[in-house]
Amino acid sequence: MTRTDDLLITLAQKAAPKNAALVVVDVQNDFCADEGYFGKLGADVKAVQRMVPTLERLIDAARAAGVLVVFVQAIYDPPYVSAPMRERNLRKNRDMPRCITGTWGADFYRVKPKPGDEIVIKHRYSGVINTELDAVLKRHGIKSLLMTGVATDTCVESTARDAYFIDYYVTLVKDCCGAFNEQDHIGALARFDRDYGPVVTAAEIMGCWQEASVLRTAAAGDD
Repeated sequence: MTRTDDLLITLAQKAAPKNAALVVVDVQNDFCADEGYFGKLGADVKAVQRMVPTLERLIDAARAAGVLVVFVQAIYDPPYVSAPMRERNLRKNRDMPRCITGTWGADFYRVKPKPGDEIVIKHRYSGVINTELDAVLKRHGIKSLLMTGVATDTCVESTARDAYFIDYYVTLVKDCCGAFNEQDHIGALARFDRDYGPVVTAAEIMGCWQEASVLRTAAAGDD
């Protein structure tokens, strides 16, 4: 019989402040703003913009609950762009610079890190490969990642997948991530649920935090 007493099974367990980090991937001007890189390419940035107000509420709720917030920031300065990445950009006619250090395009879109949050820089789709993310999470004793950001089917999925492969629980917050094509978003949700972890809403996660707060208050009153 498989042991379950050492597993994080419920959403409440996976979202608990002692276990969880809220990971915000690539919510940056070049990916989200009308005048950013993808907006200039003609991508449907409105599709990713629509989720940002919900994400802002979730970030605020995470901080209030004592959940670590980690901002993953893409930086694609020329020295960091590999030969395969350059070839792909040329093949897809996407050689315009994006997410360059210190530029408006690389800055965060609407969401902003605050003291106590962590920022992890990445140079590939994945926020795990050759980054400090694993070390940051281990330093905080994190076991479970609540995944949000842009785009659901590329950088969010890649980061979550690689985190799962190094033994983190991963949960995708479907109304706090977005893609430039609705079918890509829906397809990523289905793959995630099938292969990696649960797909939930921000309201469900915030409900877990609220319930835990009520229980702590009641327990304090009994003392």
